[in-house]
Amino acid sequence: MQVILGANGIIGEELAKELRAKYTQDITLMGRTPQKVHPEDLLFKGNLLHPEDVHKALENATIAYMTVGLPYKSSVWLSDWPKIMKNVIAACKTNNCKLVYFDNTYAYAQDRKIQRENSPFASKGKKGIAKKIAAELLLKAIQEKEIEAVICRAPEFYGPGKTQGLTNALVFEKLKAHKEPKVFLRDDVVRTLIYTPDASKAMALLGNTPDTFGQTWHLPCDDQRLTYKELFAEISTQLGRTIHYGILNAFTLKIGAFFNANLKETQELLPRYMIDNIFDSSKFKKRFPDFKVTSYSQGIKEILHSFGIQ
Repeated sequence: MQVILGANGIIGEELAKELRAKYTQDITLMGRTPQKVHPEDLLFKGNLLHPEDVHKALENATIAYMTVGLPYKSSVWLSDWPKIMKNVIAACKTNNCKLVYFDNTYAYAQDRKIQRENSPFASKGKKGIAKKIAAELLLKAIQEKEIEAVICRAPEFYGPGKTQGLTNALVFEKLKAHKEPKVFLRDDVVRTLIYTPDASKAMALLGNTPDTFGQTWHLPCDDQRLTYKELFAEISTQLGRTIHYGILNAFTLKIGAFFNANLKETQELLPRYMIDNIFDSSKFKKRFPDFKVTSYSQGIKEILHSFGIQ
């Protein structure tokens, strides 16, 4: 049996589809309010903050996928990420279950250096520190051979359906609502985005390939990275009309943070929107040369269709 811990988000849903399509028919979805992706999915209602829930969810499991998403609040991340990681490690150890951990890049330094699997954890932001603590707990468990695990790391999301991420929220959700899209700070620096179905497919592949364990892997992204200016040019071409957008400057964002809690919580990420953001996934592509990465052009096309944007 393969279990998805925190299965309600877009990554968990797409992962469940991919696992059933290619790897196993024995899937359990665990969450506070889990919902079936396929009629034959098993559901386990539980809380990852409760050790006994995690232990019971992983009884008879061979592989667990950790795709949980926490409320976007620094205090919650600092409090809950270490607790959840400790609970999952302990449950995997007791049940002799492998772990596939879905991580983001918050712990990396917010500078121009290319992000690779061996990039140091150097973030000074609270969310970055929380993710650093969680990742280091798992790396220690791997090194000390407590459990077999693999870390899958991804940059900012973009994608169809209920994909969450700044680009989706500021660009595609705005277009869907017939409002002017926005970008943070600059439109002329390169962004690396990952298409959410690709992330889930790659995660399933890594979890079901034995020699990938004990390592960190950057999940695959299109190397033909776009600036936001180029992204809007592509959207305009596909829609057959010019899409106008606004650029939110630092002063506007700082003032807005006083009145908008979500905007306040994004402040530690803003340095990344001033510079090129290069996330390297060549290790994965070398190991899995037949994996088809969705191009930005195709990804944008599928999002526009999914959102009914014309």
